Amino acid sequence: MRRSPKETDEAASLVTRRAFVLGVAQVGVMGVLGLRMRQLQVEEAESYQLLAEENRINVRLIPPSRGIIYDRHGVPLAQNAQNYRIVIVREDAGDIDETIAKVKRLVNIEPAELERSLKEMYRRSPFVPITLADQLEWKDVAEVAINAPALPGVTPDVGLSREYPLGEDFAHIIGYVGPVSDYDLSKIEDPDPLLQIPEFQIGKIGLEAKLEGDLRGRAGTRRIEVNAGGRVMRELSRDEFTPGRDIQLTIDHGLQNYAQSRLSAESAGAVVMNVETGDLLAMASAPSFDPNLFVKGISSKDYGSLRDNDHRPLFNKTVQGTYPPGSTFKMMTGLAALRAGVIGTGDTVYCPGYMSLGGRRFHCWKSGGHGHMDLNNAMTQSCDVYFYEVAQRVGIDRMAELCHEFGLGERHDLPISAVADGLIPSTEWKIRAREERWQPGDTLNSAIGQGFVLTSPLQLAVMTARIASGRAVKPRLVKSIDGVEVPIEEAPELNVSAAHLNAVRKGMWSVSNGQRGTAARSRIVTEGLEMAGKTGTSQVRNITAAERARGVTRNEQLPWNRRDHGLFVCYAPYDRPKYAVATIIEHGSGGSTAAAPPSRDILLYALYGDIPPLEAYPKDQRERIRVQHEEMVLRPRLQPEAKATRA
Repeated sequence: MRRSPKETDEAASLVTRRAFVLGVAQVGVMGVLGLRMRQLQVEEAESYQLLAEENRINVRLIPPSRGIIYDRHGVPLAQNAQNYRIVIVREDAGDIDETIAKVKRLVNIEPAELERSLKEMYRRSPFVPITLADQLEWKDVAEVAINAPALPGVTPDVGLSREYPLGEDFAHIIGYVGPVSDYDLSKIEDPDPLLQIPEFQIGKIGLEAKLEGDLRGRAGTRRIEVNAGGRVMRELSRDEFTPGRDIQLTIDHGLQNYAQSRLSAESAGAVVMNVETGDLLAMASAPSFDPNLFVKGISSKDYGSLRDNDHRPLFNKTVQGTYPPGSTFKMMTGLAALRAGVIGTGDTVYCPGYMSLGGRRFHCWKSGGHGHMDLNNAMTQSCDVYFYEVAQRVGIDRMAELCHEFGLGERHDLPISAVADGLIPSTEWKIRAREERWQPGDTLNSAIGQGFVLTSPLQLAVMTARIASGRAVKPRLVKSIDGVEVPIEEAPELNVSAAHLNAVRKGMWSVSNGQRGTAARSRIVTEGLEMAGKTGTSQVRNITAAERARGVTRNEQLPWNRRDHGLFVCYAPYDRPKYAVATIIEHGSGGSTAAAPPSRDILLYALYGDIPPLEAYPKDQRERIRVQHEEMVLRPRLQPEAKATRA
């Protein structure tokens, strides 16, 4: 049917209006798109360019080489060694199980090591290289390289691994490094990005842990181009790392080795300290362990044997162990009484073999008694009753005050793990710690280094050095950092008169050189190198009245862990002190028999700078000492390296 002219005009008008509305809408949309494009391309171009760049360019960290640790002469104690290893990239390896099976036919991989690698592999992105085996020999790496076409995703690599060339000698001082654990990260509030790198190692214990910030260094960076899948295409630029700082210790590696070997058959600790500077020349804890085992990842069997050993090789007895000091404490009791004026050097106390107090007898080690004793004789023969009496007169609080001045009960600031405070009791301490009042009997026990008193070999060495020098010398372990000497603090004079110190020193000389001295058999006979010392025996069990009535059981009749500890402190030369030594022999039965002989030997090595000559020993001991030195496992003194390897 044909439309009328009017209908045709109306239809055309409607189409024109619709076209206009549609055109306006199209223009509006295009305008909005244009404005958005202008915003993206002009106003926000810089930010989107940055995002695009970050998608194209990755920044990766370059691990720094760890600082080297040297002894006082420049001999490396902890260094970096080239570590041949095999790495695998999961996304390139195809069938992981098949590829690993092929590698195992070429290289021996421990099951535990493989388990750790697989766990790490599936924790990381598929393009991150994971160490499959390390600490390999060159022949193993060469074998893998030759078979590379058949091992997709597997690559030989060279990295750095921590190495401790002197092994057991320095395990307790330096400690060791190990891979970063989740526990390590949980302790750090703002962890260094380096710690996220697979297989990166940090200090776990000892100086390695305490000086981690100095030894670690700073990471370098490299800018690399990657594709959309994250695969590396090329390296664009590189900023090299800053290596960790080198640390030089005050320890003498030869003396440390000698002390470690001399104590190796015992559960023991010994500290050697320079009397004037405070330099620690040796800190031997026996038995020890090989820290290299921990770097590689110690096996459960090896760790179990260390953990379950009753001589506690993982325990640092020089600073971590605290023990009743026994009679080595008597110098403190005597000095406190002299300073307080409650007794003079010539005043005597009668020893019948015991002291009665509150209906209880406090026994002397010599059941028949020593008779009349002055300070010199009481120290020479280690009479307990003399020190019971003078302690009653001076009181525990004045004794405690003097002890702290001589370094006992103080946590000395050294970069080693678990440095103990020890314990010097007082009336206030017992109320606070035990909620009990101090008793007169507590003072008597403390007077002879028993009861609540606890000290470490380090603290006893500091005490001895301060007696010898008359100054508040502080122990020092770090000699220099990156070649810059750590300053030696000037030691102020102690608040004790020279006359009183000399009286105690003379008593220590008589202990080692007097006819009745408890350490006379361990004397040094070289003229001008005479030693002053003090023996100590500390009980680890209570002796009941019934046992005393029937006869005290001899130490050799008791199980090893029920025997008394043996202690000895000494310094030499007597007239111009240079070195102080403190030694603990756990369950050694007695200070004179167990601790004095090795202390004398270690002190002689320090004085001579090498294995001491037989002429320094009494004639009747020289053959035994000669055989002893032949049987000891000693390494020759090493020559310092001009520069330790960082690569």
